[in-house]
Amino acid sequence: MKLFQSIFGGSEAVGRYPESLIEMAIERSVDGTDPRLRLVPGYRKRLRKPVIHAIDHVVALVDGIPATVAAGLGDYRNDPRLSALFASGEEMQHVFARDRALSEYLSGNEGRGAERVTALLMARREERNILGMDLVGDQVRRDVAQVTVSFSGHHLLEPQTIEEECRRFLKRRAFDHLLTLALARIAEARVERADLTRQRDLLLRQLRNMKRGTLSFDRPDPDEPDAAGIQAEFDAVSRQLKSLGADAGLLKAHLEVVAERLAEAERQVWSEDIELCLGPMNILRDPGDPSARVMVLHKLQTARGARAVVLPVAIDPRDLPRQEDFVSAAQRYL
Repeated sequence: MKLFQSIFGGSEAVGRYPESLIEMAIERSVDGTDPRLRLVPGYRKRLRKPVIHAIDHVVALVDGIPATVAAGLGDYRNDPRLSALFASGEEMQHVFARDRALSEYLSGNEGRGAERVTALLMARREERNILGMDLVGDQVRRDVAQVTVSFSGHHLLEPQTIEEECRRFLKRRAFDHLLTLALARIAEARVERADLTRQRDLLLRQLRNMKRGTLSFDRPDPDEPDAAGIQAEFDAVSRQLKSLGADAGLLKAHLEVVAERLAEAERQVWSEDIELCLGPMNILRDPGDPSARVMVLHKLQTARGARAVVLPVAIDPRDLPRQEDFVSAAQRYL
């Protein structure tokens, strides 16, 4: 299985899929969890209905993400969501310039020289109770209880020059995220026999690799290997899993976990809109407050408690500050 390759064609509508997509999704469900599931008689039949249900869900989930917003320096103050997510337009540009996914895309054949790139921005929302200054009536008072909203862990997913391609790859990520939830459940199963220890360790490695290509709710680790390295590790683990023996009962139980998680897709990962009224310094305000910026943010959440605010952004790479590489920086000081 090509870990970073999308199985979606880009024109899917809920309930109408070519047979080839369904077949690829079934096989991806097996490759992405435990390749030995192919040893279970009738695995395709068991997975078919749950897979179609999961496809329905991820197509609707990604199609429900808001329209793309221009995210240039001049756009920062025109959209209250951008001014809430970033402290300044300059900070926003620096975050984009340092983003690993965007940098890798722009250095590749598809992104080199691009004038517009669409990507999904993800960030964690945090609320904190503080005591601050506020205007109460005609008087400025200290130690007023306030709630401040902040955003951290900004990172981009699936930068593409064509917005439809970005959403197509996001559907693949959402589908794969369902597989990681199933794989996590399999890997967490209690090890009761010594001969299952190596199997569990391999499944945990498989889970780590799969997570790198799904809905990343956290900013990627800078020490993480590139896509080619992740794919190589994934292939190696898959080969080792295939070489292991396992009793039919265990594999059937694994198959049921995968089928159940896919059949419950809407309870595994979902989205919702949240309305915020923010004043200066991102302080929560009442809707009637004249200083408040009213906005609706789109949030993704999983059954395991991960959550992030998401916003598709259109970036002009030519406007981003240039990032100096380590070698160039070192040469200036030598």
